[in-house]
Amino acid sequence: MALYQRSSKLLLSPRSASSPILTATALARRARFLSTEAAQRKGFVEWYEGHLNARPVLTKAVTGAFLWGLGDVVAQVVPTLIQDEDGNDDTTKKEFKYDIPRTARAVTFGFAIHAPLSHVHFNLLEWMTVKGGFTGLSIPIFKTVMEQFIYWSWFSNSLYHGAMGAMQGKNLDQIQTRIKDVLWDTQVAQWKFWIPVQLLNFQFVPVRHQLNVVLLTSVVWTALLSAWYPPEEEEEAKVSDEKKD
Repeated sequence: MALYQRSSKLLLSPRSASSPILTATALARRARFLSTEAAQRKGFVEWYEGHLNARPVLTKAVTGAFLWGLGDVVAQVVPTLIQDEDGNDDTTKKEFKYDIPRTARAVTFGFAIHAPLSHVHFNLLEWMTVKGGFTGLSIPIFKTVMEQFIYWSWFSNSLYHGAMGAMQGKNLDQIQTRIKDVLWDTQVAQWKFWIPVQLLNFQFVPVRHQLNVVLLTSVVWTALLSAWYPPEEEEEAKVSDEKKD
């Protein structure tokens, strides 16, 4: 009798009648749950790596925009902090006004110009290295020489000053004058800072991440430059104030 009642319950149970459908639904839900759980467990590095493999140029462009913007924030804020630590009065703090358009120009340059071209640059360097048959320690040396002395640093620094000038509304003559005035000093400072960084970068970092190392290090580089040299706009303001006096 007990066996009969148990069989009746199983036969009358709606769950048993639709068990194949429910089983498929349950499996699908469990698969979605597991995939969500796995995605949550994924670290930022794996998540970023996935985007870098799927959309390398766009991922680097977004990264470049963020880090160039961060670098400009550091460049604007650090001089004020240094002046405050030197014991200056509160006038500097009151006069400081954050330049949002300047940060917007840096973000635009990082997203639309620097990151996409740097993606091509690093892959071109890798292609030349493979074609040249370089191995061992000759790889970072060859790449650093090509980048810093042969073509890239001259091109990228000129492009930076030119693009910034154009976004500021300067004409062609003003842009050319600006590049002539600052390019050599920029190159000398770059060689002192970037040659050791890039030797290590080219030796130990995979090609797909070499631009990220440059962008991260550029935040420090920008902070150092802002501490060593005041921005051009501040210098022009000082000159105009002296002329008024």
